[in-house]
Amino acid sequence: MEYDKHAYEPFAVTVDLAVLTLRSGALHVLLVERGQEPYTGHWALPGGFVQPDESAETAARRELAEETGLSDVSGLHLEQLRTYSEPGRDPRMRVVSVAFAALLPDAPDVHGGSDAADARWVPYDKVGPLAFDHDRILADAHERVGAKLEYTCLATAFCPPEFTLGELQQVYEAVWGTALDRPNFRRKVLATEGFVEPVSGASRLTGGRGKPAALYRAGNVTTLHPPLLRPTPEGHSA
Repeated sequence: MEYDKHAYEPFAVTVDLAVLTLRSGALHVLLVERGQEPYTGHWALPGGFVQPDESAETAARRELAEETGLSDVSGLHLEQLRTYSEPGRDPRMRVVSVAFAALLPDAPDVHGGSDAADARWVPYDKVGPLAFDHDRILADAHERVGAKLEYTCLATAFCPPEFTLGELQQVYEAVWGTALDRPNFRRKVLATEGFVEPVSGASRLTGGRGKPAALYRAGNVTTLHPPLLRPTPEGHSA
């Protein structure tokens, strides 16, 4: 039987980006204020429709540049999160969205563009209700990034080239949203081969009355063995 494309209801494919970064030691997410219906004036994740000649990732990078001014995003770590396809998630028509989690260690200023009236870095714990199902997408992206910190060396990308273990701990605490025991954290980091390397003879005053803190740089491994697990609900590391 000959294929009839008109026998199927048309639908659109979009991309949504949950872009996370650290600013002033706190986890932030990139949001845009919608300038068009639906949800005019509401905050949402950057994103938009995939054009016929684009891949999803190409569309994601284009939309990010158009809506937030982040045009130089070639070094952006963009990871496909999952596909969101529930009927009714977009009031305009049947829309399937490919969502990405994006990690940006050095977050520049942003501004609205295209169909976005504004763009801002918003503290993660200050994010209010978002348009569409973007609350769910953001929560999923946050969980993905938190998990990656357990098994990879991603946290070092959010530190200066030379950093103290206290600065590294602040990254974990900001993303995981919980305080960590300092001696226990230090012991686990230094016991994980290749995670960090000491900078010989270098130290930095950290504002306290103690001696200057030793400096480290990122090691030569990409995965952590054993993993650095998040604290359990009872408050103990797994």
